[in-house]
Amino acid sequence: MRNFFSFLSKFSHKKIICFDGGGVRTIASLVFLQKLEAESGKKISDIFDMFIGTSAGAFNAACFAYGGFTADKIKRYWSKNYLDQIMKSSFFWDKASLVQARPRYESEGRLKLLEEIFKSDKLQQSTKPFLCYAYDIENRSHAIFDSINTPDVTFKDAIAASSAAPMYFPSYQMEDKSWMIDGSIITNNPTLVGYTYSKKLLDTNNIRILSIGSGQNKTKIDGENSTNWGGVGWLRNDIMGMLLDSEIHNQISNSIFDDNYLRINSPLGKVNRFLDDDSDENLEKIHLMGMEWWSDFGDQALKFIET
Repeated sequence: MRNFFSFLSKFSHKKIICFDGGGVRTIASLVFLQKLEAESGKKISDIFDMFIGTSAGAFNAACFAYGGFTADKIKRYWSKNYLDQIMKSSFFWDKASLVQARPRYESEGRLKLLEEIFKSDKLQQSTKPFLCYAYDIENRSHAIFDSINTPDVTFKDAIAASSAAPMYFPSYQMEDKSWMIDGSIITNNPTLVGYTYSKKLLDTNNIRILSIGSGQNKTKIDGENSTNWGGVGWLRNDIMGMLLDSEIHNQISNSIFDDNYLRINSPLGKVNRFLDDDSDENLEKIHLMGMEWWSDFGDQALKFIET
Protein backbone atom coordinates (compact mmCIF):
# COMPACT_ATOMS: atom_id res chain seq x y z
CA MET A 1 0.00 0.00 0.00
CA ARG A 2 2.85 2.38 0.83
CA ASN A 3 4.41 1.77 -2.58
CA PHE A 4 1.02 2.46 -4.18
CA PHE A 5 0.72 5.88 -2.53
CA SER A 6 4.34 6.63 -3.44
CA PHE A 7 3.44 5.80 -7.04
CA LEU A 8 0.42 8.12 -6.94
CA SER A 9 2.49 10.97 -5.48
CA LYS A 10 4.55 11.09 -8.66
CA PHE A 11 1.41 12.15 -10.56
CA SER A 12 -0.14 14.53 -8.02
CA HIS A 13 0.61 18.24 -7.92
CA LYS A 14 2.92 19.47 -5.19
CA LYS A 15 3.34 23.17 -4.56
CA ILE A 16 6.54 24.84 -3.42
CA ILE A 17 7.19 28.49 -2.58
CA CYS A 18 10.59 30.15 -3.06
CA PHE A 19 11.70 33.40 -1.39
CA ASP A 20 14.48 35.60 -2.76
CA GLY A 21 16.86 37.38 -0.42
CA GLY A 22 16.61 41.13 -0.08
CA GLY A 23 16.84 42.28 3.53
CA VAL A 24 13.94 44.45 4.69
CA ARG A 25 12.58 44.47 1.15
CA THR A 26 11.36 40.89 1.69
CA ILE A 27 8.60 42.39 3.85
CA ALA A 28 6.77 43.00 0.55
CA SER A 29 6.44 39.24 0.07
CA LEU A 30 4.71 38.92 3.44
CA VAL A 31 2.31 41.75 2.59
CA PHE A 32 1.43 39.88 -0.60
CA LEU A 33 0.98 36.59 1.27
CA GLN A 34 -1.20 38.27 3.91
CA LYS A 35 -3.58 39.16 1.10
CA LEU A 36 -3.36 35.64 -0.35
CA GLU A 37 -4.33 34.13 3.02
CA ALA A 38 -7.17 36.62 3.49
CA GLU A 39 -8.62 36.15 -0.01
CA SER A 40 -8.20 32.36 -0.20
CA GLY A 41 -9.24 31.62 3.39
CA LYS A 42 -6.22 29.30 3.68
CA LYS A 43 -2.93 29.48 5.54
CA ILE A 44 0.22 29.65 3.44
CA SER A 45 1.61 26.76 5.49
CA ASP A 46 -1.35 24.62 4.37
CA ILE A 47 -1.26 25.66 0.71
CA PHE A 48 2.37 24.73 0.03
CA ASP A 49 4.17 21.42 0.46
CA MET A 50 7.72 22.80 0.74
CA PHE A 51 9.33 26.12 1.66
CA ILE A 52 12.61 27.37 0.16
CA GLY A 53 14.55 30.58 0.64
CA THR A 54 17.88 32.30 0.82
CA SER A 55 19.17 35.09 3.05
CA ALA A 56 16.21 37.04 4.51
CA GLY A 57 13.98 34.80 2.42
CA ALA A 58 15.33 31.78 4.30
CA PHE A 59 13.94 33.24 7.51
CA ASN A 60 10.47 33.71 6.03
CA ALA A 61 10.48 30.22 4.50
CA ALA A 62 11.60 28.66 7.80
CA CYS A 63 8.84 30.34 9.80
CA PHE A 64 6.18 28.94 7.48
CA ALA A 65 7.71 25.46 7.37
CA TYR A 66 8.64 25.13 11.03
CA GLY A 67 5.71 26.55 12.93
CA GLY A 68 2.98 26.97 10.34
CA PHE A 69 2.93 30.68 11.18
CA THR A 70 0.58 33.00 9.32
CA ALA A 71 2.05 35.70 7.09
CA ASP A 72 0.79 38.24 9.60
CA LYS A 73 2.69 36.64 12.46
CA ILE A 74 5.93 36.45 10.47
CA LYS A 75 5.58 40.08 9.41
CA ARG A 76 5.58 41.05 13.10
CA TYR A 77 9.15 39.79 13.31
CA TRP A 78 9.99 42.49 10.77
CA SER A 79 8.58 45.27 12.97
CA LYS A 80 10.73 48.26 13.89
CA ASN A 81 11.43 46.84 17.36
CA TYR A 82 12.83 43.60 15.97
CA LEU A 83 14.73 45.37 13.19
CA ASP A 84 16.41 47.60 15.76
CA GLN A 85 17.45 44.44 17.60
CA ILE A 86 18.76 42.72 14.46
CA MET A 87 20.57 45.72 13.00
CA LYS A 88 22.48 46.76 16.08
CA SER A 89 26.11 47.77 16.25
CA SER A 90 28.29 48.76 19.20
CA PHE A 91 30.87 50.52 17.05
CA PHE A 92 30.72 53.70 15.01
CA TRP A 93 29.42 53.47 11.48
CA ASP A 94 28.89 56.30 9.05
CA LYS A 95 25.90 55.32 6.92
CA ALA A 96 27.07 57.59 4.14
CA SER A 97 30.42 55.83 3.85
CA LEU A 98 31.20 52.93 1.54
CA VAL A 99 34.63 52.32 3.04
CA GLN A 100 34.23 49.94 5.99
CA ALA A 101 36.77 48.18 8.12
CA ARG A 102 34.23 45.91 9.80
CA PRO A 103 30.78 44.43 9.11
CA ARG A 104 28.04 46.97 9.52
CA TYR A 105 26.17 44.99 12.18
CA GLU A 106 26.99 42.41 14.83
CA SER A 107 25.32 38.99 14.91
CA GLU A 108 24.03 38.93 18.49
CA GLY A 109 20.64 40.53 17.86
CA ARG A 110 19.94 38.35 14.84
CA LEU A 111 20.91 35.16 16.71
CA LYS A 112 18.80 36.15 19.70
CA LEU A 113 15.73 36.43 17.47
CA LEU A 114 16.41 33.04 15.87
CA GLU A 115 16.76 31.45 19.32
CA GLU A 116 13.50 33.08 20.42
CA ILE A 117 11.61 31.55 17.51
CA PHE A 118 13.35 28.25 16.80
CA LYS A 119 15.10 27.57 20.13
CA SER A 120 17.58 24.71 19.56
CA ASP A 121 15.25 22.77 17.24
CA LYS A 122 16.72 20.95 14.27
CA LEU A 123 15.59 20.89 10.66
CA GLN A 124 14.17 17.40 11.10
CA GLN A 125 11.61 18.95 13.47
CA SER A 126 10.14 21.08 10.71
CA THR A 127 6.40 20.60 10.15
CA LYS A 128 6.86 20.85 6.36
CA PRO A 129 9.99 20.28 4.22
CA PHE A 130 12.33 23.28 4.30
CA LEU A 131 15.47 24.21 2.39
CA CYS A 132 17.93 27.07 2.40
CA TYR A 133 21.55 27.43 1.35
CA ALA A 134 24.77 29.30 2.13
CA TYR A 135 28.30 29.59 0.78
CA ASP A 136 31.12 27.73 2.55
CA ILE A 137 34.02 30.19 2.25
CA GLU A 138 36.81 27.83 3.36
CA ASN A 139 35.80 25.05 0.99
CA ARG A 140 34.69 27.51 -1.72
CA SER A 141 31.47 25.57 -2.21
CA HIS A 142 27.72 25.93 -1.79
CA ALA A 143 26.10 24.30 1.24
CA ILE A 144 22.50 23.05 1.15
CA PHE A 145 20.52 22.68 4.37
CA ASP A 146 17.22 20.85 4.32
CA SER A 147 14.98 18.91 6.66
CA ILE A 148 15.73 15.52 5.05
CA ASN A 149 19.39 15.46 4.02
CA THR A 150 20.79 17.57 6.88
CA PRO A 151 18.26 16.79 9.63
CA ASP A 152 20.62 17.51 12.53
CA VAL A 153 21.47 21.06 11.49
CA THR A 154 19.62 23.54 13.71
CA PHE A 155 17.29 26.15 12.27
CA LYS A 156 19.44 28.77 13.97
CA ASP A 157 22.58 27.58 12.17
CA ALA A 158 20.92 27.19 8.79
CA ILE A 159 19.24 30.60 8.77
CA ALA A 160 22.16 32.47 10.35
CA ALA A 161 24.49 31.00 7.72
CA SER A 162 22.15 31.74 4.83
CA SER A 163 21.67 35.37 5.93
CA ALA A 164 25.27 36.29 6.82
CA ALA A 165 25.41 38.98 4.14
CA PRO A 166 28.98 40.19 3.49
CA MET A 167 29.59 43.77 4.64
CA TYR A 168 26.34 43.70 6.63
CA PHE A 169 27.01 40.79 9.02
CA PRO A 170 30.11 38.80 10.02
CA SER A 171 30.79 35.39 8.49
CA TYR A 172 28.96 32.74 10.49
CA GLN A 173 30.59 29.69 12.09
CA MET A 174 28.36 26.61 12.17
CA GLU A 175 28.33 24.04 14.97
CA ASP A 176 30.55 21.85 12.79
CA LYS A 177 33.10 24.74 12.70
CA SER A 178 32.57 25.52 9.00
CA TRP A 179 32.40 29.19 8.03
CA MET A 180 29.46 30.43 5.94
CA ILE A 181 28.25 33.55 4.23
CA ASP A 182 24.96 34.55 2.64
CA GLY A 183 23.37 32.10 0.21
CA SER A 184 22.61 34.90 -2.23
CA ILE A 185 26.26 34.70 -3.25
CA ILE A 186 25.22 31.48 -5.04
CA THR A 187 21.98 32.90 -6.41
CA ASN A 188 19.46 35.32 -4.99
CA ASN A 189 16.60 33.51 -6.74
CA PRO A 190 16.26 30.01 -5.23
CA THR A 191 13.75 28.69 -7.76
CA LEU A 192 16.01 26.34 -9.70
CA VAL A 193 17.89 25.14 -6.61
CA GLY A 194 14.59 24.59 -4.83
CA TYR A 195 13.06 22.67 -7.71
CA THR A 196 16.09 20.40 -8.07
CA TYR A 197 15.91 19.33 -4.43
CA SER A 198 12.13 19.35 -4.09
CA LYS A 199 11.83 16.64 -6.75
CA LYS A 200 13.77 14.34 -4.45
CA LEU A 201 12.28 15.46 -1.16
CA LEU A 202 8.68 15.35 -2.40
CA ASP A 203 9.25 12.28 -4.58
CA THR A 204 7.60 13.75 -7.67
CA ASN A 205 8.38 15.75 -10.79
CA ASN A 206 4.88 17.23 -10.83
CA ILE A 207 5.63 20.49 -9.02
CA ARG A 208 4.13 23.97 -9.15
CA ILE A 209 6.34 26.86 -8.06
CA LEU A 210 5.41 30.25 -6.64
CA SER A 211 8.53 32.43 -6.64
CA ILE A 212 8.59 35.77 -4.80
CA GLY A 213 11.27 38.42 -5.35
CA SER A 214 12.23 41.52 -3.38
CA GLY A 215 12.14 44.18 -6.07
CA GLN A 216 14.58 45.02 -8.85
CA ASN A 217 16.78 48.10 -9.05
CA LYS A 218 16.13 49.48 -12.53
CA THR A 219 17.89 52.83 -12.06
CA LYS A 220 19.80 53.66 -15.22
CA ILE A 221 23.60 53.52 -14.97
CA ASP A 222 25.64 56.00 -16.98
CA GLY A 223 27.74 53.84 -19.27
CA GLU A 224 30.23 56.54 -20.21
CA ASN A 225 30.84 57.57 -16.61
CA SER A 226 31.28 53.93 -15.60
CA THR A 227 34.52 53.74 -17.59
CA ASN A 228 36.18 55.83 -14.88
CA TRP A 229 34.95 53.95 -11.83
CA GLY A 230 37.12 51.98 -9.46
CA GLY A 231 35.89 49.96 -6.49
CA VAL A 232 34.15 52.82 -4.66
CA GLY A 233 32.50 54.08 -7.85
CA TRP A 234 31.01 50.68 -8.61
CA LEU A 235 29.87 50.26 -5.00
CA ARG A 236 28.11 53.61 -5.18
CA ASN A 237 26.35 52.49 -8.33
CA ASP A 238 25.07 49.17 -6.98
CA ILE A 239 27.60 46.65 -8.28
CA MET A 240 26.44 44.30 -5.51
CA GLY A 241 22.87 44.60 -6.73
CA MET A 242 24.00 43.72 -10.24
CA LEU A 243 25.95 40.70 -9.02
CA LEU A 244 22.93 39.47 -7.05
CA ASP A 245 20.44 40.06 -9.86
CA SER A 246 19.20 36.54 -10.59
CA GLU A 247 16.37 37.39 -12.98
CA ILE A 248 18.01 35.15 -15.57
CA HIS A 249 16.77 32.30 -13.36
CA ASN A 250 13.27 33.69 -13.73
CA GLN A 251 13.55 33.61 -17.53
CA ILE A 252 14.87 30.05 -17.46
CA SER A 253 12.14 28.97 -15.04
CA ASN A 254 9.44 30.50 -17.23
CA SER A 255 10.79 28.54 -20.16
CA ILE A 256 11.05 25.24 -18.28
CA PHE A 257 7.94 25.24 -16.08
CA ASP A 258 5.48 27.28 -18.17
CA ASP A 259 2.06 27.28 -16.42
CA ASN A 260 3.46 25.52 -13.36
CA TYR A 261 5.45 28.62 -12.45
CA LEU A 262 4.42 32.07 -11.20
CA ARG A 263 6.89 34.84 -10.37
CA ILE A 264 5.92 37.78 -8.14
CA ASN A 265 8.27 40.75 -8.51
CA SER A 266 8.59 44.27 -9.89
CA PRO A 267 11.01 47.20 -10.17
CA LEU A 268 11.71 48.84 -6.81
CA GLY A 269 10.17 52.15 -7.78
CA LYS A 270 10.59 54.49 -4.82
CA VAL A 271 11.81 51.75 -2.44
CA ASN A 272 15.42 52.24 -1.33
CA ARG A 273 17.74 49.71 -3.00
CA PHE A 274 19.73 49.24 0.23
CA LEU A 275 18.83 46.11 2.16
CA ASP A 276 18.78 47.70 5.62
CA ASP A 277 16.82 50.95 5.27
CA ASP A 278 14.31 50.50 8.08
CA SER A 279 13.16 54.10 8.18
CA ASP A 280 9.41 54.50 8.61
CA GLU A 281 9.21 56.09 5.17
CA ASN A 282 10.97 53.22 3.42
CA LEU A 283 9.06 50.51 5.30
CA GLU A 284 5.83 52.14 4.15
CA LYS A 285 7.08 52.13 0.56
CA ILE A 286 7.92 48.42 0.87
CA HIS A 287 4.42 47.75 2.21
CA LEU A 288 2.93 49.61 -0.75
CA MET A 289 5.09 47.57 -3.14
CA GLY A 290 3.60 44.39 -1.66
CA MET A 291 0.10 45.79 -2.12
CA GLU A 292 0.90 46.70 -5.73
CA TRP A 293 2.05 43.12 -6.25
CA TRP A 294 -1.35 41.95 -5.06
CA SER A 295 -3.08 44.28 -7.50
CA ASP A 296 -0.90 42.98 -10.34
CA PHE A 297 -0.65 39.27 -9.46
CA GLY A 298 -3.39 38.53 -6.91
CA ASP A 299 -5.90 36.97 -9.32
CA GLN A 300 -3.17 34.86 -10.90
CA ALA A 301 -1.99 33.70 -7.49
CA LEU A 302 -5.48 32.66 -6.44
CA LYS A 303 -5.92 30.62 -9.61
CA PHE A 304 -2.41 29.22 -9.25
CA ILE A 305 -2.97 27.72 -5.81
CA GLU A 306 -6.31 26.16 -6.80
CA THR A 307 -4.99 24.16 -9.77
